[in-house]
Amino acid sequence: MEFKDYYKIMGLARDATADDIKRAYRKLSRKFHPDVSKEKNAEVRFKELGEAYEVLKDPEKRAAYDQLGANWKAGQDFRPPPEWNAGAEYPGSRFERGFTSADAGDHSDFFESLFRQGFASAGRSSGGGRRARYSARGEDHHAKIQIDLEDSFSGTTRTLSLRVPEMDDQGHVVPREHEISFSIPKGIRAGQHIRLAGQGAPGVGGGGPGDLYLDVEFRPHPLYRVDKHDVYMDLPVAPWEAALGAEVQAPTPTGQVEVKIPAGSPNGRKLRLKGRGLPGTTPGDFYLVLQIVLPNADTPATKAFYEGMAKQFSSFNPRANLGGKS
Repeated sequence: MEFKDYYKIMGLARDATADDIKRAYRKLSRKFHPDVSKEKNAEVRFKELGEAYEVLKDPEKRAAYDQLGANWKAGQDFRPPPEWNAGAEYPGSRFERGFTSADAGDHSDFFESLFRQGFASAGRSSGGGRRARYSARGEDHHAKIQIDLEDSFSGTTRTLSLRVPEMDDQGHVVPREHEISFSIPKGIRAGQHIRLAGQGAPGVGGGGPGDLYLDVEFRPHPLYRVDKHDVYMDLPVAPWEAALGAEVQAPTPTGQVEVKIPAGSPNGRKLRLKGRGLPGTTPGDFYLVLQIVLPNADTPATKAFYEGMAKQFSSFNPRANLGGKS
């Protein structure tokens, strides 16, 4: 069975509006109408146009057809994907409107496979006259969101506004804003997502809606940076605190902690606070990266102090490991 490219049959782009579809059908149906056309394949083309128009003019049929994607080529061997007929089935579908047994010969096997065959008929058991209704679950949607690092530590509820593109009555894409409320689970990490069941695209023909996935990113933080489930912070220390050792207060996302700085700590030394990173079954760690900050020599007294240090540490060469002269 060959794939039917309904857009190509009607000479349309896949983003054609409803008005574009109507205009194309009027133009081509006049050209290929068997009663007036001199084209030798007019009858075949006219039937193809009718079938393409039946699908593309109907929002539900078009949405269903578009779920196949744009990667199929006209004439290519085609079989409906296994998941094509997933979802509940109901009788009395819009897909059956105007389509009777007398019309069956006017539709291709491709059309039959999508909109008639392969769907269980809910009306066969008793009445026998009702045809199957096409039903498909709605598409899942994704949206990137940014949350504060502290939200992951505590878990919380947030409300935000999302912009969703929609088709208006003329077939143009217009933005629609809507608010959603959601819970941020404790310990969530960047790159993970929050699933909001049933808040994606609506289903087709009675099928259930898709889900909305919020892809999580952390907002840049003035103090902290995150690596997977570990959190890092640069901790400024005075030279004498690094050299002599000290106990200082340091902020963390869960509050202030007292940190002991070992004597002789070099610049860049990492102090690990086990289990104080992102929460989880195995929580991450919190790392304080020591950054030695030098006071300015901007007064006669401070300049004299640095000059005294230079004399006191005259044998100290900070570039000794570079292999050159001091």
